[in-house]
Amino acid sequence: MDRRSVIKNAGLAGILAAAAAPAARAQGVNVRWRLASSFPKSLDTLFGAGETFARKVSEMSDGKFVISTHAAGELMPAFGVVDGVQNGTVEMAHTAAYYFFGKDDAFALSCSIPFGLNSRQMSAWMYQGNGLKLTREFYARYNIVNFPGGNTGAQMGGWYRREIRSVADLQGLKFRVGGFAAKVLERMGVVPQSIPGGEIYQALEKGTLDAAEWIGPYDDQKLGFHKVAPYYHYPAWWEGGPQLEFYLNRKAYQALSPAHKAIVETAASYAHQEVQARYDVKNPTALKQLVAAGTKVVPFSRDIMERAYKESMALYAELSASNPRWRKIYEDLAAFRKEQNLWFRFTEARFDRFMQAQKL
Repeated sequence: MDRRSVIKNAGLAGILAAAAAPAARAQGVNVRWRLASSFPKSLDTLFGAGETFARKVSEMSDGKFVISTHAAGELMPAFGVVDGVQNGTVEMAHTAAYYFFGKDDAFALSCSIPFGLNSRQMSAWMYQGNGLKLTREFYARYNIVNFPGGNTGAQMGGWYRREIRSVADLQGLKFRVGGFAAKVLERMGVVPQSIPGGEIYQALEKGTLDAAEWIGPYDDQKLGFHKVAPYYHYPAWWEGGPQLEFYLNRKAYQALSPAHKAIVETAASYAHQEVQARYDVKNPTALKQLVAAGTKVVPFSRDIMERAYKESMALYAELSASNPRWRKIYEDLAAFRKEQNLWFRFTEARFDRFMQAQKL
């Protein structure tokens, strides 16, 4: 072969290879993140939201954006995820914001507060009202960008060793309750207890606890509370529509391409809808099974509901006077709640009451 031809062709090949290299590298780049969940794998509906999010991100990016999901305790404690995302230890987390009201009461407003919004109203406030805008302003203090990440719908009011008929029955009640609700229950004479999910059954069985709330029939059944606390009260007036969230480290999020940011937003929205759909499918069957096993399903009395409402509103007034971050978000949420409840009175609520009275 002619030497000059070889050199010429080799030179041409080198030029072509050099030109193609950036494109090849761009096509092969992978974004790898870690997601720390506040939930154990056994809670497949809650932990599953993180898995759904990661799967959708991978599918929409053709496998170029990969997120590994880690249950509570694998990378950090369940309640360590805010610090983990804030400090960049992990790129993102999936959690319930009201776990962190000890840092600032305003955290609870993007999850659930007693007598707050139901799940539909919460989504409307976040996506079409000022919810996402106001909570993102708040989370900027923690180097976090937030996205809605699921909703359980209204929860049950917990398991009780004895029936609770009046406010008087709440006095001195040792009650395992999570999040912000403890502030209101304490004002009603309850003694709130903070106990991990895995320890609740034993505490109820031994009488260390008088009562405990968790989520609803599907998750509660797994933990066997009905075997040691036969009364299942409802509703959880402190959790009318608790929203979960995806927390993203601000620097990591801002480093994403516009396409990857759009993928994150879309995947979060998909996971957000899936969580409640799964609960709405699974809870009815679980509730029927619990009743068949002897569970006594009992509504909270009107005087309990009215006292809880009164104490909640008094607490919110106090927080609005002392915490400007709470006040800014809560005032908007309260105005939105008023308009939503006016509308729901004429449509959703009346339709639901009629349909639920029918024997279909």
